[in-house]
Amino acid sequence: MTGASDAEVIALLKRYKCPTPFHAVRTRFLGNIASPVMGASPLQTVKQLWGGELPEFDSIEAANELLNALVAGLWNRLAAHQSSRNPFRLIRFEVAQTREGVKHLALVRRQELEGFVEGLFGAEKHIDLPERAHKAIGELADIRAMLAGAIDLLDDSSKAAEPDDLKGLVRNFQEISVILETEMNKAILSCTRARRQLLEQIPATKPTLH
Repeated sequence: MTGASDAEVIALLKRYKCPTPFHAVRTRFLGNIASPVMGASPLQTVKQLWGGELPEFDSIEAANELLNALVAGLWNRLAAHQSSRNPFRLIRFEVAQTREGVKHLALVRRQELEGFVEGLFGAEKHIDLPERAHKAIGELADIRAMLAGAIDLLDDSSKAAEPDDLKGLVRNFQEISVILETEMNKAILSCTRARRQLLEQIPATKPTLH
C-alpha cells in the first residue's frame, strides 16, 4: 500500500484502534520531519501514536501494510511541506454552530498544535531551535493557552452560549487557524534550513579503498 491515501490511513488507524486522532498524527509526523533532533526515526514516531508500542498484528503483511501506509504514504507526503512553495495546511471541516461543534473545532486545533510540538521535541525536554522557529513555538504556546481557555469556557454549561457569540467564536477560530498554519510553516522552514546548514558543515572523510 505504498502511497496510501489519507482515507486509507484513517481506516487503518481505526482498525488498529489508534488513540491518536488522524489530525494529530499528521502534525506529529510534520513536527518530527522538521525536528532538529538528529536521529529522529519515523518508526519511533509511529510507535508513539500507540503510546510507545506498535499494535498487535495477525501477520507480517499486516504490519507492513500499516507501516507502508504511514511512512511511505503519509510521512512522505508531509515531507513535501519543507518547501515554501508547498505550505502545510491544517484539516478543514464543516463546523456546527453549536456549543459542541465550536468546542470540537477548538479541540482539534489544540490537538494539532500539541501534536506538532510533540513531534518537534520528540523525547527531548529541551532542544536548540533557530531563532525564527523559537519565536514561532512561543506564538504556538500562546495560541494553545487561548484554545484551552475557550474549551474550558465552552465546557461550562452555566455560561451562556448565544448563537451570535458562537458564530463570532467560529470566526475567531478560523482566523487563529490561519495564524497557526503560518507559525507552524515558519518553524518548519527555519528548522529545515538550519538542519541543511548543519549537514553541510559536517566534514566528509574519504573512505579507505582496499
